Amino acid sequence: MADANKLRVLVLNQISPLGLQRLPTALYEVGKDVAAPDAVLLRSADLHQAAIAPSVKAIARAGAGTNNIPVPAMSARGVPVFNAPGANANAVKELVLAGMLLAARNLPAALRFVEGLDPQAPDMDRKVEDGKKSFAGCELAGQTLGVIGLGKIGCLVADAAIRLGMDVLGHDPEITVDAAWSLPAQVRKAASVAEVLRGSDFVTLHVPLVAATRGLVGAANIGLMRKGAVLLNFSREGVVEDDAVLGALAAGTLGRYVCDFPSPAVHGKAGVIALPHLGASTREAEDNCAVMVADQLRDYLEHGNVSNAVNFPAVSMARDSAYRVAIANANVPNMLGQISTAMAKAGLNIHNMVNKSRGEMAYTLVDVDSPVDDAVLASLRAIEGVLAVRYLPMAG
Repeated sequence: MADANKLRVLVLNQISPLGLQRLPTALYEVGKDVAAPDAVLLRSADLHQAAIAPSVKAIARAGAGTNNIPVPAMSARGVPVFNAPGANANAVKELVLAGMLLAARNLPAALRFVEGLDPQAPDMDRKVEDGKKSFAGCELAGQTLGVIGLGKIGCLVADAAIRLGMDVLGHDPEITVDAAWSLPAQVRKAASVAEVLRGSDFVTLHVPLVAATRGLVGAANIGLMRKGAVLLNFSREGVVEDDAVLGALAAGTLGRYVCDFPSPAVHGKAGVIALPHLGASTREAEDNCAVMVADQLRDYLEHGNVSNAVNFPAVSMARDSAYRVAIANANVPNMLGQISTAMAKAGLNIHNMVNKSRGEMAYTLVDVDSPVDDAVLASLRAIEGVLAVRYLPMAG
């Protein structure tokens, strides 16, 4: 039987036990059959066609992308969608390096050649020596790597490439301050995607799949790449136009396409090295992602603080009061005034307040000096533009 005093978290995929341990059993009921959940914790489960319970107050994905979650619909309900940016960055970085080496040294074809040898044949050694000529490649040192997208992963890839002796050309029109600080000084800055494509022997993509990045490399610009260049896509399948890549490979203008998405369009095609979505598939990355989102989920459910939500502003406020109200609302004028007025009419003294916005979404935390009754919460919910209201008194 469910404990009404516990917060309920529905788990839809296999989540690292290290992450689940961050949700103590004294406070949380966690499982795959939880009814009326307060939150959903998942990895790859597709929620677009799922019925998300009205009780859900937050969704957390133990990974970076949130394409499997109906984010706009959750925003309209005042539900934050958390992710784990950077938690799998080292795993992806290492796979990108592996991808470059696979392409540069023709390793997939070389492995297939070796697998086809007959170990019982007396001339096996001679066939190895004769056959290896077909797989001669290039060294990474001295080559130019173009990095499009300079977030956590892109910065780590750039740094690793420099340590391997590569020149690095980077482009990201929306680079964050934190990313700019962590970007190696040796990275040359490119003004556009086109400049990166023209100037690189290897090009690696590290951008989210949004309207602006869909088909980022495709028929309109793939012809700018150097003859024999290698394109690596460990971001999302839709960032690259498959037909354009296959055309460039067939024409001999593109040397290799290395990706983490073996779609039907590219599967088995000459020049394509496709991996089965291994980017975050390490024990360490799965642990890091699970711990990160579990901590974020707990901080939100218990204290209303928001960090790494793809649809909410980052908001954090230390608790100096036992009585806290969290309000998700449309980013419209006079919202704070209406919230303050509703509380003043109820005789509540505001101890502390923080409000931040992100696009059309705003989020407010209010600490007051005395308990908040249901009538006050109802008056807040009645304000036009308010999407969700939660009362978060501290236990004890």
